[in-house]
Amino acid sequence: MKVIFLQDVKGQGKKGEVKDLSEGYVRNFLLPRGLVKEATEANLKTLEAQKRSEAKRKEQEKLEAQELAKRLNELTVKVAGKAGEGGRLFGAISSKQVAQALEEQFNIKVDKRKLEMEAIRSLGVTQIKVKLHNEVTATLKVHVVEE
Repeated sequence: MKVIFLQDVKGQGKKGEVKDLSEGYVRNFLLPRGLVKEATEANLKTLEAQKRSEAKRKEQEKLEAQELAKRLNELTVKVAGKAGEGGRLFGAISSKQVAQALEEQFNIKVDKRKLEMEAIRSLGVTQIKVKLHNEVTATLKVHVVEE
């Protein structure tokens, strides 16, 4: 019996897959639990429409991430910190502080977890990577100045 998986089923298939399984397994186990639906022509057309809309949505997200990456590559964020002799900071500049400064100065919201950086411990300009999408990364310049 051909079925469309509505959820991942361990050892059988992933969400959105169409597979041919034994009728007893489908009728007695998978259908009552709502894990699959029968692969009728109408259900297959619905599945294809969902896949197309999902692909379009992912493409749109990627384009938006690329636009944001272009902006971030040109920006320099200024963050102030207390420093001692030789330009060493008392403490460090974290990804949270960089994300807050980016939002305050340029009104761009970026999740602090998307900033791939070590804590900044000295004055000057540091380049950090920003992972905006699984295929799109940007480089942001962070200029640490003395308070």
